[in-house]
Amino acid sequence: MEEEPRIPGLAECLQLMQDHAMLANIRRHSLVVARLAIQLLQGLSDMQPGKPQAGMELVLAGALLHDIAKTPCLNTKCDHAKIGADICLKEGYPEVAAVVGQHVRLSVFDVAGYEAGRFSALELVHYADKRVRHHTVVSLDERLDYILERYGDNNPERCQAIELHFQQCARLERLLFRWLPFPPQELGIS
Repeated sequence: MEEEPRIPGLAECLQLMQDHAMLANIRRHSLVVARLAIQLLQGLSDMQPGKPQAGMELVLAGALLHDIAKTPCLNTKCDHAKIGADICLKEGYPEVAAVVGQHVRLSVFDVAGYEAGRFSALELVHYADKRVRHHTVVSLDERLDYILERYGDNNPERCQAIELHFQQCARLERLLFRWLPFPPQELGIS
């Protein structure tokens, strides 16, 4: 018999944030990302009643913990997504680790699935994170400008890679919002 995946609830996620010394501003960012990811999931469920969607618990935990390793990586420029995934694995949450590990870059871009209205916790958390600068909901263009300024390091190759990634994210946005009852500009408004 297959064991149910272990996914931390809200209280456990908040405790993990504290245990890993997540800065207050990063917590606020993560809470906003979680709110957006849940709004996306709810919109998909409303537009496709009866169609299986990503699990609410996994979306919430993935969003809350996506930056679990951000604090120690701020000054070292380490890969906070990978280290965050490692933390989640160590804590016994492999499903959450997968979401955390791909919140910066998706390893698979499933156009056929998206066109059919299938979005996993990976895509929902990934996209929600791209729409939040600090704790404010912004457009992808505004977030791209911030990412280029903060992480581009005036390196043309690095900036080009970031821009290509955001082009993919813009495509994800177009495919995602075909299945939602509101436009991208209304994300975060409730």
